[in-house]
Amino acid sequence: MVGIEDLRRPGGYAVQVLAVAACYYGSARLGLLRRLSVEGAVVTPIWPPTGVAVAALLILGLRVWPGITIGALFAVMSLTTPRLDVLGTLAGQTGAPVCAALLLRRARFHLDLGRLRDGVALVFLGALTAMLISSTVGVGLLVVTDKLDAHSFWPVWLAWWVGDAMGVLLVTPLLLLLHGARWPPSPARWKEATALAVAACCLVPVSVYNSISVLFLVYPLLIWAALRFQLVGSMLCALLTSVVAAVAATDGAGAFAGLTRIEIMAKLQAFNGSMALTALLLSALITEQRNTRRSVEKACQELVEVLEHLTAGEAPPPRPPAGVEDTDDGTRRNRSL
Repeated sequence: MVGIEDLRRPGGYAVQVLAVAACYYGSARLGLLRRLSVEGAVVTPIWPPTGVAVAALLILGLRVWPGITIGALFAVMSLTTPRLDVLGTLAGQTGAPVCAALLLRRARFHLDLGRLRDGVALVFLGALTAMLISSTVGVGLLVVTDKLDAHSFWPVWLAWWVGDAMGVLLVTPLLLLLHGARWPPSPARWKEATALAVAACCLVPVSVYNSISVLFLVYPLLIWAALRFQLVGSMLCALLTSVVAAVAATDGAGAFAGLTRIEIMAKLQAFNGSMALTALLLSALITEQRNTRRSVEKACQELVEVLEHLTAGEAPPPRPPAGVEDTDDGTRRNRSL
């Protein structure tokens, strides 16, 4: 498999940019499969390209931003004939992920999402704050070019902003975790993972397509996934639920039957937002607590070894320098502070 270091060789930069553009365009086509019309403007409940773009900038670096612009250009060309005002839309679609990456770097964001502050930073800086750029620029251009009435600015702006933010909240964590995952995964809990997947596939459609509106039934599932599988499990459940809810909303079925388009968008985005926040922040908190517990257990073990050597009258074993930890195979590696 070609690693990131290999892509930094001559010609590797072009490969990175083209790969980002292809992923952006592919995720855009997936996002456009389900659309909603708000005040005459077409919006998507979840816009995955924003999540792909933010993850690419965090993993590969800010220099791959042209890939976002290229992917956004092809996504726009698949919908309409490019015009001069499209340049503004491309600037907004590129500027928002770049701003998100800069804000997260400023906040010393860790790609492994192992701290609660990382989850909070991704929510409030990467999603809610940075995505204001794309929604404001995009909807503002629609109003300026007379493609949208001025009184419809705020409903469309809100739908655009929440759709972009949901892409960051649902897609970016999964891509970051897949990037740092160790393969093959441990088969120790395959049975429980299978049971969780079966439960999700059965419970999610029932809660979404039930006319009684029992969407809250998915929250115990998210808690189970967060407690046992941390971010990977909870975010996969959240993404599955969001996709099923988006399908039901665009069809006007189940919990979204009998509602106007604006009511459907409001209910769907409120549900998706609260669910994504619960999954992301709860999982980050559990991961941080487990990492803290491991650090305390390791410190206690080292203290016991030192006391045993002192009791026996021997010199304690040398400790690794600051910033270095011993691994299971006897080697040493740097650890992030």
